[in-house]
Amino acid sequence: MKSAREEILRKLKAAGQRETPPRPDMPALNELSLNGEELVAIFIDEITAQTGVVHRVEDKRSALGRLTAIVQAEGISTVMVSSDDVVTALDLRAWGRENGVKVLNSRDFNDRSRFISAVFDEAEAGITGVDFAIAESGTIGLIHNKDQPRLISLAPIHHIAIVPLDRLVPVYENVTKILFSQRETAPNHFTFITGPSMTADIQATPFKGMHGPRKLEIILIG
Repeated sequence: MKSAREEILRKLKAAGQRETPPRPDMPALNELSLNGEELVAIFIDEITAQTGVVHRVEDKRSALGRLTAIVQAEGISTVMVSSDDVVTALDLRAWGRENGVKVLNSRDFNDRSRFISAVFDEAEAGITGVDFAIAESGTIGLIHNKDQPRLISLAPIHHIAIVPLDRLVPVYENVTKILFSQRETAPNHFTFITGPSMTADIQATPFKGMHGPRKLEIILIG
C-alpha cells in the first residue's frame, strides 16, 4: 500500500508541467509623460494631501528668506542641520548668525551620545537636503551617511527639507533604478518620507508625531 506522500507525489508527477502564463502588459505610468510643471503640481498636491506644506521659491536667496519666515513663525531658536550638498550650499551658519538661530551640525559632536542628546533635546527643527523627490506620491528620499544622519530628519518635531527642482522625478521606479542598478554602489541606508509621521490607535484616531516629526515643510527651489 502506497503512503499518502507517495500518492501525492504520483499525482503531481502525472499532472505534468504547466506553462507559465505570459505576464500581462503593465499600464503606462501617466507621470512619465508629464512636463516639469505638471510634475511639480502633482508633487505639491500629494504632499498637501498628507498634511505637509510646500513653499516654492525661485533661488537659494529666496529659500533662506522663506526659512527665516518659518523659524520666526514657529518660534524656533535652535536647529540641527545636515552636511549634504544641498544644505551646505546655503551656508546656514551665516544665516543663523544673522537671524539669531543656533545652528548645530552632527560634525560639531565627536561623541555619539552628545549628538543624540542634542538632536532629541535641543533641536527644535531638523533641516536637510534631499536626494530625490517623487512626484507621484509627494515623497522625498534621503540617502543616509556621515553627511546625512538619519536622526536629523527623524528626531526633531519639525522637519524642513530643502528640495532643488532638479531632484524631482516622476515615479518610484526612477529612484530604485538609480540607487540599485549596481549592487556595489547601492546605499546601506535609504529613507522614503511621505508627509509628517502619522499613526492611529485601535479606534483609527490619527495622531501625528509618534514615530517622527509632527510637521514636514518643504522648500522647493526652482
